[in-house]
Amino acid sequence: MQLTIERSALLKALGHVQSVVERRNTIPILSNVLLSAGRDRLAFAATDLDMEMVDEAEAQVQVEGQITAPAHTLYEIVRKLPEGAEVSLLYSGDDPRLVVSAGRSRFNLPVLPAGDFPVMSTDSAGASYVLPKEDLARLIDKTRFAVSTEETRYYLNGLYLHTVAEAGIPLLRAVATDGHRLALAETPAPEGAAGGPGVIVPRKTVDQVRRLLDDAGGPVEVTVSAQKIRFSMGEASLTSKVIDGAFPDYLRVIPRGNDKQADIDNALFAKAVDRVATISAEKSRSVKLAFDNDRVKLTVRNMEAGQAEEEVEIGYSDEPFEIGFNARYLLDVAGQITGENAAFRFADPASPTLVLDPGDPGVQYVLMPLRV
Repeated sequence: MQLTIERSALLKALGHVQSVVERRNTIPILSNVLLSAGRDRLAFAATDLDMEMVDEAEAQVQVEGQITAPAHTLYEIVRKLPEGAEVSLLYSGDDPRLVVSAGRSRFNLPVLPAGDFPVMSTDSAGASYVLPKEDLARLIDKTRFAVSTEETRYYLNGLYLHTVAEAGIPLLRAVATDGHRLALAETPAPEGAAGGPGVIVPRKTVDQVRRLLDDAGGPVEVTVSAQKIRFSMGEASLTSKVIDGAFPDYLRVIPRGNDKQADIDNALFAKAVDRVATISAEKSRSVKLAFDNDRVKLTVRNMEAGQAEEEVEIGYSDEPFEIGFNARYLLDVAGQITGENAAFRFADPASPTLVLDPGDPGVQYVLMPLRV
């Protein structure tokens, strides 16, 4: 294999695929990126056995061929080369090393045979649709903060992507929950999405897709089956296994009869929560909210660090009411509100609270209260 490729093109493609590779691997081939040169293209592939990322870039190929090389090492080398450099990759087969050279720099990297590289099978059955990249980015950004990190309930360790019909209108919906809070975002379902299986996309896959979207130039093609999901954006595509489990019936958690409503200036409220939470106990980070006559009083008591109080003017005309929340969860939700105000809807101090964003009717957040 012998080729020449521009540094920027090589760096962009390597940056996409190497992010899938785990830093520590017991299987050596999984630390490598598969390089396939042919027809003036250099193709890249990396996998962790649950997810596979592929990309390609234009190259001047003198000799076609395939080989695998250490993904992170190769990426770091290319990253540190000067901008505008022409990078030469050479693997002759006589020397068990890949020669990477640019200008006066030259590196010899160990290789493993391309035939040892695991290839993820693709599922032909399922649904396929095209989604504007802005819509997919919004679904991810509005919900992924609520994905659980507890491995015991593995079926919560991802984003539940599925279609629903509301008043006869098909919607593509993303839901995430960790048992303490829930985030839901939806967008009109693109043609071909309705009828596809609902799948739980793993947290790592969601993060990788979001990273890819920053470089994507156009819409995203999504292909989903009961076992796998693939996101294709231009030259790059990501195929991932989905979590084998049943996502809980989240509709039962979303309150429908909460009759107390507070309209809160989101930016002022978030800053107030952040200030009083400075002295909260690190474990619970609980903050008490006392609502009364167009104002809310935020209180934090910590036996060791003292007490903090702050009042914020809001729109509230119901009976006086107190409820407690985890400050971190309040700030996470506040960070997703696009409008000036956030609408909090309460039932009682022990029941879930619904938070709506008047600036984006397609999202809903649910927060479980704390005892304070």
